[in-house]
Amino acid sequence: MSLAKLLMEQQQRLSEFTELLMRERALLASANIESETLAEVAQRKQALLARLEASEKLRQGVQHRLGYADGAAGAHQAALDAGCEESWMQTLEMTREAQRLNTLNGELVTLRMEQNTRLLDFIHQAAEKTVYRASGRVAAQTGRINASV
Repeated sequence: MSLAKLLMEQQQRLSEFTELLMRERALLASANIESETLAEVAQRKQALLARLEASEKLRQGVQHRLGYADGAAGAHQAALDAGCEESWMQTLEMTREAQRLNTLNGELVTLRMEQNTRLLDFIHQAAEKTVYRASGRVAAQTGRINASV
């Protein structure tokens, strides 16, 4: 398989991956997270990442078999010699963008987890201090709510 074709495949997969990352970001930023949809996006991302990794290993193998040095310098020279330097540069840019979006989504997940933890802590503290009687009046309570039920 030619380097140009490999790069085209990688760009297509990177484009799909970026779209998934943007969808994931929208789900994470929404007020009500649809957990099933988010799980589906995560599964699709994992499958796509596996295909991207396989494609990249193939590209590296071709690069090595053709006698180019391993790493970025060898990849750039191989692309230059194959007449697809522009495609290589575009692939690198798409990879950087996907990495940036993935990092941002990771930060959103962390923020969501911190918010959920604070909310649960607040609920537990409130439950320890007060509960409502049938009359609607507050009564002192020393136990915790069993959230595992």
